[in-house]
Amino acid sequence: MKIFTFLFFVSTMISPSLLEDEKIIWSEDYKLTWSDFKAPHRKGVSYVASTSSGISFSYSYSDKNGEIDLKVTIHSNFYPKNSWVNPEEASDYILAHEQAHFDISEIHARILRKKISETTFSKNAKKELTSLYNGVEEKRVAMQHLFDKESDHSKIKTKELEWEAFIKQQLIDYDRWK
Repeated sequence: MKIFTFLFFVSTMISPSLLEDEKIIWSEDYKLTWSDFKAPHRKGVSYVASTSSGISFSYSYSDKNGEIDLKVTIHSNFYPKNSWVNPEEASDYILAHEQAHFDISEIHARILRKKISETTFSKNAKKELTSLYNGVEEKRVAMQHLFDKESDHSKIKTKELEWEAFIKQQLIDYDRWK
């Protein structure tokens, strides 16, 4: 019997050394607060806050006489020590924008769970999981950038509200894979 355990971690603007650092795992029962943003705020930028979030997954794999047993755990994480806010400009409106970034990561965690549930894995499970993850991660990063671009980091309120409604609907659409 072969058994492999693997932890894969990637997020924008995060180093692998943060694996042991503080994180908040996404939960529908918990919403971010400004006290979660622990990095020093950056001066000279045109936006008020920055959320550091991403997807992590781990898996165990065993092959017993050709029968593959694969167990995967996926989390959407928020990293307080890499997330910051300018406290002089903090507001509930901006906090909702930052929560939406965390929610986008959760949407993509659910998409990854869905893709994994629909995949029949071979003995190359590590390669196949990594490929699925990379595809989802590329789309997660693209959506994060598009959200900020279209809302101009929350400055265009009509776009912000459209995005928040879209994100809320996506969480509902992928509810089965939470």
